[in-house]
Order: sequence, then C-alpha cells, then structure tokens
Amino acid sequence: MDLVRLFALAVLAGAFIALGALFSTVVTAGGGTAAGVSRLLGGTVFALGLVLVVVGGAELFTGNTLVVMAYASRRIRLARLLRNWGIVYLGNVVGAVSTAFLVVLSRRLESGDGSIGIRALDVARAKTDLHVFDAFVSGILANTLVCLAVWMSMSARSVTDKVIAVVPPVAAFVAAGFEHSIANLYFVPVALFHRLLARDAFWETTATTSDSYSSITWWRFIEHNLVPVTLGNIVGGAVLVGLTYWFVYLRTDR
Repeated sequence: MDLVRLFALAVLAGAFIALGALFSTVVTAGGGTAAGVSRLLGGTVFALGLVLVVVGGAELFTGNTLVVMAYASRRIRLARLLRNWGIVYLGNVVGAVSTAFLVVLSRRLESGDGSIGIRALDVARAKTDLHVFDAFVSGILANTLVCLAVWMSMSARSVTDKVIAVVPPVAAFVAAGFEHSIANLYFVPVALFHRLLARDAFWETTATTSDSYSSITWWRFIEHNLVPVTLGNIVGGAVLVGLTYWFVYLRTDR
C-alpha cells in the first residue's frame, strides 16, 4: 500500500476511535448509574471505534503492532516496520485530535446540564494525573486486549462474527480503566479544547471554573500519559500478543 493511502486510512482509524470514545463519554456522563454498570456500558459502546476500524477498514497503530509478526518471519525489514508504525501513528493523531476539535466546536459538551463536558474534563484530568509507570503498565494491558480482539476478528467469516469477537476484549480494557494511546489522543485533547473554548454559561451551569482543571496541559499529557502509554501499547501488542503467537504458530527452526 502506498504511503498516502496508508496515511488516509490511519486518519480514518483515529477518527473512528475518537467517535467510540465520544460515545463512551456520553453514556457514562451524569453519574446516575452504579459504577460497575457505568464502566461496562462505557466499555461496550467504546467498542464501536474498533468495530468501525475492523469492519470498515482502517489502519490503527495499536492493532498494527501485530505487524511485528511479519518482521519476525523476515517478510519485511525493520525500516519498513518502523515506517508503517510512524505513518499510521501520525495519521491516528490527526484523525483523533481533529475529531476532538470538531466535537468541541459542535457545542455538544455544553448541552443540557453540562454533565457531558464535565465528564470529559474529569476523564482527562485522571489520565494526566497518572504516574508514568502506572500509565506504561496500563498501556501494556490495554493493547494486549485490543490485539486479542483484532486477532480473533481475523478468524471471523461475517460482520456479526467480527463484532462478537471485538466487543468483549475492548469492553474489558475500558471497564478496567486501562490506557489506549490513540483513544487518549481524543480524551485529553477534547478536554483541552473544551476548557479553552467553553462559553461562560457552561461554567455557570456546572458551578465550576476552568481553573479547576488547570492540571490538564499538553505537556503533562505527553509526559505522563501519551509517551508511556504508547510504549506500553507496543509491548502489549507486539510482544505479549504478536511475538507470542508468532513463536507458537509461525516460527520455523532455521
């Protein structure tokens, strides 16, 4: 696949994951449901993002960590593997962050009693407050489940089969609170954009202030979340799933 098409499909994947993240935020806003049930619902609807990627066809960085299997089998060189990861990651960034910006411009986060906007801000604050090591380990666990979902979807023969294969692992990682780098490229930027652009009426309605969320910054997001979570996602997807299955099923003695 040429680089332009690869990048375009990566932008789509970032947008798809962002839409799933938005769906999850809306469903879990308001706090009227028991915590466990809310997490389950949020995780289940978040799976929409990966369903769109798998069924619609798109290039997601976390799923593409499985390309390491082709490298281990000597079908591609390291440079090609890293190029794939780099282009797809960049495309995912563009898709997820652009979607976050469009969501804020739509003013949906300010609608009603403002609970959706507050939920978005609370989620982002929790993510930027993570300890670096905790974020790294959480990233490992998240992408282990995501790549298992992708792996199982490859054996599906119908759209229904793909959906059934994808939803449980994705719901599990979201409900458990694990960290997914591309999803976080929606969750945190949408809060940053919202904090910057929300009208005074939103802060008055929710009886809070922008300063209450001053700990959410781009630098803190990158340092405390995005970098360690991305590295954890690579370990979880490439090592725990990709190389493990390569060793079991594809390795040949040379």
